[in-house]
This record gives sequence, C-alpha cells and structure tokens, in this order.
Amino acid sequence: MSFITKLCAIQGTNNSLLCIGLDSNSAKLPKFLKKHANPQYEFNRQIIAATKDLVCAFKINSAFYEAEGERGWSAMRETLHCVPSSAISIADAKRGDIGNSSERYARIFLEEFKFDAITINPYMGKDSVAPFLRSPEQCAFILALTSNAGAKDFQRLKVGKKFLYQKVIETAMKWNGKKNIGFVAGATNPKDLKLIRNYTPAVPLLIPGVGAQGGSVKAAVQYGCDKNGEMAIINVSRSILYASGGEDFAESARREAIKIRDEINFWREKFFKR
Repeated sequence: MSFITKLCAIQGTNNSLLCIGLDSNSAKLPKFLKKHANPQYEFNRQIIAATKDLVCAFKINSAFYEAEGERGWSAMRETLHCVPSSAISIADAKRGDIGNSSERYARIFLEEFKFDAITINPYMGKDSVAPFLRSPEQCAFILALTSNAGAKDFQRLKVGKKFLYQKVIETAMKWNGKKNIGFVAGATNPKDLKLIRNYTPAVPLLIPGVGAQGGSVKAAVQYGCDKNGEMAIINVSRSILYASGGEDFAESARREAIKIRDEINFWREKFFKR
C-alpha cells in the first residue's frame, strides 16, 4: 500500500487529521511512572491506547529517545509496537547527510524500525535525500518552513525573487517520482502555509506549531488541507501529552485530543463542506 493510500484510509476511518507528537520528555513524565522499568515507554503506551481512535498519526521525536541512551532506543522500538498498523508512524529525526551516511540513517528508521515516514533536512541536496525515497510505502517529509523562531535565519532568505524555502519545495518536487515526498510547513506562518499548499496541491503536509507554539487550528485547516479537506497532518504534542501530570494523564490526554480533533473537523466542515 502506498503511503498516500494509507494516509487517506486512516484519515477517513478515524475522521481525523490529528497527529500526536510523542515528544515524551523523561523529566516531565508523571512521577508515579518511575516505578516502571521504562517510564517513557509506559507513558507512551497509555497515551496511544487512550487516543488511537482519534488520530491519523503518531510522531516520535527521536531526540527525546536518543538522549536516554539504550533505554531510550528500547522505548522508541516498543512504542512503535503500540501504534496501530492502520495509523501513520512518523520518525521526527530530521536526518540528512552525505549519501553513505544517509543510507545508514534510512536503514535505521525505515528498515530496522519500519516507520512509515521520516522528517528530512534537505540542506545537503538530492543525494542526502535519495536513500529515504526508495519505497512508495514510506514518505520523506522535507523541511520547508518550520515553526521555530530561527526559521527566518535561512528559510526566508531571498534567492532571486523567491524565498529559499520555496526553492527547496520546487526542487524537491522534481524528486517525487514515487509520490512519497511531503513537506513540513508550520502552522505559525499561515500566509506561507497557504502559499506552500498552492505549490503542492496533492502532497501531504506535516503541520507542527498548533498548541503550545501558538499556531491556529483554523489556519492549519484552511491553508494546509488539499481541496478535499485532507492530506494535512496536524501535529500537537505538549498540550495533549501534558494535559495532566497526575495518574489521570491518559484520560486527560484523550479529552484534549477529542477537543482538538473536533475543532479541526469543525473547520473542515466550514471550509470544505464535508
């Protein structure tokens, strides 16, 4: 099954564009979980169990796991086993290196762990991205315009009459022969998000920045969806994960996920007459 087919299927089945970012910081986990052999995994397991019917994807930010050493890698692997096979799993690893190094990174995340998708930094060019594009079943989300403050330092530099991020998109679209390229486009830049969707009418967009970073759900839906109100993966992390720091953390995460999913669907109905 191609990545696009799988994405459309789960978005339809769960009626959801919501992606939960499992940026599970060991320093912020509920204290009672410390009795578990791997608190990070146990936290994720309960979050996934409580929300799996509400989302289209789970995004695992590898930094939070790599920082924990061997136990973190184990937590990431076991967390993946909890993600339903029908849902999209995204490795937020932001890899991108010379060809032989990228080969190894692709092997880790796409062959060993078998993520459905991975985020890629395209700064080093086509040969650094190519190893992640071999299978139409797995998607490379290329960083276009990110939601952090420092995005202006390079991504908004003018190259001729266009921003650098626009040139990145134009070039990467030429590599999309297997229809398995997507782009990361932050919800904190709604005008640019609209422009990016106009550039890429039929590709998936991974949209961070909603929630703690201040991005608008309305803008993410209005400008990030395709013409059918689909193909946007709207990521929310902290406001769901840490809705409660107590023993009810999973139930609280579910309530927050329902709230955000319903808000997303409200705007989908309004803008796309679903």
